Amino acid sequence: MKAKWLTGIALFFLLASGGVAFGQADSSAILIDRSRFVEDSALIRRLADTILTDGQTYDNLRVLTKKVGARLSGSPGFYKAERWAWQALEEAEADKVWMQECMVPHWVRGGKDTARFYGPGVAGGLDIIALGNSVGTGAKPLEAKVLLVHNFDELDQRKEEVKGKIVFYNYPFNPLFVETFAAYSDAVRYRGAGAVRAARYGAVGVLVRSMSESIDNVPHTGAMNYVDSLPKIPAAAVGLRDADRLAALLEGHADLTVSLFTHGYMLPDTLAHNVIGELKGTVFPDQYITVGGHLDSWDPAEGAMDDGAGDVQSIEVLRALRAIGYKPRHTIRVVLFANEENGGRGGRKYAAAAKEAGEQHLLGLESDNGGFTPRTFSLSLSDEKLALIRPWLDLLRPYGTYAFEKGGGGSDTNPLQGAVGAVVGEIRPDSQRYFDYHHARTDVLENVNKRELELGAVNMAALIYLVDKYGWSPD
Repeated sequence: MKAKWLTGIALFFLLASGGVAFGQADSSAILIDRSRFVEDSALIRRLADTILTDGQTYDNLRVLTKKVGARLSGSPGFYKAERWAWQALEEAEADKVWMQECMVPHWVRGGKDTARFYGPGVAGGLDIIALGNSVGTGAKPLEAKVLLVHNFDELDQRKEEVKGKIVFYNYPFNPLFVETFAAYSDAVRYRGAGAVRAARYGAVGVLVRSMSESIDNVPHTGAMNYVDSLPKIPAAAVGLRDADRLAALLEGHADLTVSLFTHGYMLPDTLAHNVIGELKGTVFPDQYITVGGHLDSWDPAEGAMDDGAGDVQSIEVLRALRAIGYKPRHTIRVVLFANEENGGRGGRKYAAAAKEAGEQHLLGLESDNGGFTPRTFSLSLSDEKLALIRPWLDLLRPYGTYAFEKGGGGSDTNPLQGAVGAVVGEIRPDSQRYFDYHHARTDVLENVNKRELELGAVNMAALIYLVDKYGWSPD
């Protein structure tokens, strides 16, 4: 009874949409497309059923976050995560699991980061965290006057005031960007290049408003960069409430000194691995569809959203396809990438190895935007190709995906496009809460919703099934 009801619903939506699943005109083609739609809808329903009722997505994330925890590249936690990933892929019944070597940066935080400010008649602590790859302040705190600037233009205009000071960049997320990743892209330049720009004018340290628009005071770390031609100065992020408080005092012309104490240092590059599992294709075994997330995370928390969610969703794609007995036409690979956070070495290594082997890749799909409710997929397809696959949305919409967007993949899959000409893409969940947790100590399992996480895996598995079956020319 249930199967008949689902078939009836699928046909109702197909006919009500005023067209057929793949746009054929003649009546025989319509019958074929109706049959194809029902067949695809039923298989995707089976994938959804196993993920939503028997899935391992959340349990895998629980083990990764609570038993492995933080896993910055080069740290003991990362090597523990490699072992977890191997075991999880084997338990998902991959045909083959292996590790792909790559050299990664090895930055160590070295201790608890602290800061306080003081001036005539005022003093207080600051909730801060050193930025990733930052040098430390040395054996004792760095104490210096603070110069507030709101952007790089103001820094340049006030360059004569910078020498010997700690520059405080108070550049907030733009609330007018509904898509919060646009706000992040706009603001993150101050985290990445703020120290270099300030050091050029003689600054001795940098504070950066955290890359978030949350209402708490939790600071958010993340990678920053140096250049060899300029001094390397300590850099730290400030929680938003403390950033507002510090800015208000400085804008009120308070003469403030900050005492900053951080301990970070860089060790030589070290060996790490991409962890890879695959289901062998039955028709085109030498053509590949890759799905993955990055295994490393920043050290303050458990890396549940960034990117434990993408790791376990990718593993679940393989497990679900195996569980329903699906035999892929192309080889499907799950890649848990090393070193996305402070180098991107794993993604580049995977792409370079694919190019060296002369591999053909249909798709590199990534999940690195949190385990929230799925909304869209971004794909590096032309407008014409996007139009061809748009009817697939009738199959995905019941599980949350309502659009395909022209764009690309994430930082780990994008190298596949240049290396082997692959279509690259990423799942784009609802973004409103992501930067509440991104790179912060709040990125823990308790902030992941099990149902949302599983629905992301359903949509990823469904898209991979459709690409495996039809390629990029479904008509």
